[in-house]
Amino acid sequence: MYLPDALFFSPVHSRPVRLPAKAWWPIAVLVGALVVSGAQAAEPQPAAKPALTVSTTRVQKTMLPLTLVANGNVAAWQEASVSAEVGGLRIADLMANVGDVVQAGQLLAQLSAESVQADVALARAQLAEAQAAAQDAVANADRARALQSDSALSSQQISQMLSAEKMAKARLEAAKAGLDGQLLRLKHTQIIAPDSGTIIARNAALGAVVAPGSELFRMLRRSRLEWRAELTANELARLSVGSTARITAPGGGQWRGLVRMVAPTVDAQSRVGLAYVDLLGPLDKNAAALKPGMYAPGEFVLGQTPALTVAQQAVVVRDGFSYCFLLQNDGRVTQTRINTGRRANSPAGPVIEVTDGLQADALVVSSGAGFLRDGDSVKVAAPAPAPAAPASAARPAASAAAR
Repeated sequence: MYLPDALFFSPVHSRPVRLPAKAWWPIAVLVGALVVSGAQAAEPQPAAKPALTVSTTRVQKTMLPLTLVANGNVAAWQEASVSAEVGGLRIADLMANVGDVVQAGQLLAQLSAESVQADVALARAQLAEAQAAAQDAVANADRARALQSDSALSSQQISQMLSAEKMAKARLEAAKAGLDGQLLRLKHTQIIAPDSGTIIARNAALGAVVAPGSELFRMLRRSRLEWRAELTANELARLSVGSTARITAPGGGQWRGLVRMVAPTVDAQSRVGLAYVDLLGPLDKNAAALKPGMYAPGEFVLGQTPALTVAQQAVVVRDGFSYCFLLQNDGRVTQTRINTGRRANSPAGPVIEVTDGLQADALVVSSGAGFLRDGDSVKVAAPAPAPAAPASAARPAASAAAR
């Protein structure tokens, strides 16, 4: 590109001076740049564009429960063994199976009773024979006593008749006892539940010949369960009978518990003691059922203490540390490191205790905090409008105003 020479007025020579293009062109470019930068500096800087629209919440001072976390086994409160009291009899019928809920005195199994019934009939016959012999012996003894003063019978004969009476009465008592024993055997051919509860094991098989004392059923007494929490000696000292507990079932539901007993000893090997907690029922409608043998976590509620809390969604975990974003007056956020403690559920949702890093009533970002960085400019979303009153409720108000 061709650049012509330029004439400049020189105050030194008081006359125009011709400058070649290569001399005046860099000076003109520098002056133009200075003019443009000055104009830009004079213009006002636009406000920073918000990085995200967020909602906020305040740090609140509330009461949080003081809890003690533990783990333990779910076990039966007590188990009952249902056994056969007579042997050599065949199982004729079974009326209960695993999982059945039975009542005290309910028939669980029936043993064959034909042979026992025959023994009962024999015992009845022996009793009748003993009764007849006893009556005869008593009559002879009465005659001997009547003739004793007349010397019609010798003293030896009188003594024999009196002895025969005593022996006949003894045989009668033995016959009665024999009949009672056979009736008891007949009663034991019916296997009944000793208490109400749930059948958890069945070892009986139809047609099997049972042995005396063999276990046929095992049942969970009164369908009552307990949670045996494993605790250290220091933790056991913090518990007392009557403390409440919450046990977490598989799937996340919780059960309510009550401390029934605290173990008086601690295992010498594991240094762990047990707290026996009665399970009273589910706290959640959809909580899964607890069954004996499960290993479940839980916590004991020891009281309440004041604490600073913030909504769980306002806490962001980065690089192993917890942070909150404080909202400043200029619309920017400041990333603040905090220390957290207990967690709890409130009517507004899950909350986390803040032990250090925030003050009460501090305004922090709740929704959207996970997408922010330190110093970002944000826009706070307006709160949702209150729902309009139903038309049915608005009509009476309008009519009242008209009146």
